[in-house]
Amino acid sequence: MLDTFYREFGHGYRPQWHADVVDLEGAYLRPPRHALFVAVDGDEVVATTAVRAQGPASPPHPAWLAERYSGAGTAQLFRVYVRPSHRRRGLARALVGAAVRFVAETPGYERIYLHTDTRVAGAEAFWRSVAVEVHDARDGDVERHQTVHFEIPLPVPAAAGRAAVGTA
Repeated sequence: MLDTFYREFGHGYRPQWHADVVDLEGAYLRPPRHALFVAVDGDEVVATTAVRAQGPASPPHPAWLAERYSGAGTAQLFRVYVRPSHRRRGLARALVGAAVRFVAETPGYERIYLHTDTRVAGAEAFWRSVAVEVHDARDGDVERHQTVHFEIPLPVPAAAGRAAVGTA
């Protein structure tokens, strides 16, 4: 994760944004509705995806967006990173799929929110293949984050789908 901050984003570690990555246990492993998914190659972590029970903060994101995704019903995907040498192998899709299943199976979640910096190669195309755009916050200043906000529809649990079919 730290490599991504330095190599992909070019700004390095920022405590106000990245405190979770220096306390993975406290951020993702201990809280019951949080999770961290990793892909490893030998002894190297090559991809990550995390889930936290929180929506976006305002600032830096628009107040209306923070309000829309406030409350305990929002799961936010964080830290969806794949090392450049391991991209185009399905790792992000597999880890995001595991995260979506985790959210769908965790009581109380109603929606999945995420945002991405479109300057990262392949990020925007990937998210458009699995999520629905909610807000495009790009401002044209390529030196700053070029953020697009998305929502991933929660899958209908198989048992609920069968019950609905049986009562129709």
